[in-house]
Amino acid sequence: MRAERRTVDESVTALAIGRLVLRDFRNYRTAEVTADGRPVVLWGPNGAGKTNLLEAISLFAPGRGLRGARLVDMDRRDGGPFRLEAWLVSRDGPREAATWHEPATDRRFVSLDGGPPRAPAELDELPGILWLTPSMDRLFGDAPAARRRFLDRLVLAHYPGHGRAAAAFERSLRERAQLLREPEADPLWLDALETRMAEQAVAVAAARLAFVRDLAAELRAAPTGFPALEPLLTGEVEQRLTATSALAVEEWLATTLRRARARDAELGGASAGPHRSDFGLRFLGSGEPVAATSTGQQKLALLAVLIAAVRLRQRLRGEAPLVLLDEVAAHLDAYRRAALFDLLVATGAQVWLSGTDSELFRPLVGRARIYRVCEARLDADD
Repeated sequence: MRAERRTVDESVTALAIGRLVLRDFRNYRTAEVTADGRPVVLWGPNGAGKTNLLEAISLFAPGRGLRGARLVDMDRRDGGPFRLEAWLVSRDGPREAATWHEPATDRRFVSLDGGPPRAPAELDELPGILWLTPSMDRLFGDAPAARRRFLDRLVLAHYPGHGRAAAAFERSLRERAQLLREPEADPLWLDALETRMAEQAVAVAAARLAFVRDLAAELRAAPTGFPALEPLLTGEVEQRLTATSALAVEEWLATTLRRARARDAELGGASAGPHRSDFGLRFLGSGEPVAATSTGQQKLALLAVLIAAVRLRQRLRGEAPLVLLDEVAAHLDAYRRAALFDLLVATGAQVWLSGTDSELFRPLVGRARIYRVCEARLDADD
């Protein structure tokens, strides 16, 4: 696959998939979906392949996709390794992307515009893909690591280099942990590694802080039907960055890591860094933490954050990310469901929605591409 690269097209206001091809992915032997800039609805019975299709799209972003599954589990059972191809529309012009599982190395590779195989991190040059899934309904009652992953996905859509910085810090964390397990680790090597870790950590924390500050303004101006919220980013690195220079924080963290070697060697991991930070929300006015509310309220809060993130990126960058919403509509009342659909259409983002009941998506008839999914087969239903 190869595409002509063009200058920035100011008329394009959202990343969108024009055509998607799946081969040997999950329960799909082969499948092809065409779309335009409008939302796309996938409806059908449980187990038909709706979430599998959304997962395929999520693999055109850095990381392990919306399920975080092993590559071998994405290969079709009794079939070959999977391969996915997408023809995209963006402000940079048409883009062609492919990603596949290489069984010999058990690694995933990507190719952009017909180029050579590259690591999935290279997908950060695309505008970004955001998603919500049913497993995230209790995100704010889950472990902090899940909330950090959610936050970093949002940040990545705004700051393309964030994914690489976060991945580099995680690699350094693992390298340091391995060195600390060695009986005679070279202290000079550890010094250099911890200095590099401190620089990476500050880059990660600074991007999170900048994004959360911008997000706060969008969340205060809550759209009708959704709560006004305040985002909360807690962590010692972030706290210090609000009070002093990045260089001073780097020096503090490198020193802290050096002093904590014995303890970290015993307990594993690192006692300080952005991997210890947390992300939360509270309601404006009452100040009640979202984590203390019902699952329904938490789902509304997550939707409010996602909508705010889409609007923020469109305002700051002029291009909305692609959005995947798996089984979101079923748990909303008719009023909020209609409000959500109107908001999504108004953003101009290409949003892919899944559900079992076609009636839930009736307000989108005429405003979306609609597909019925049954036994890994897609039939246009609009």
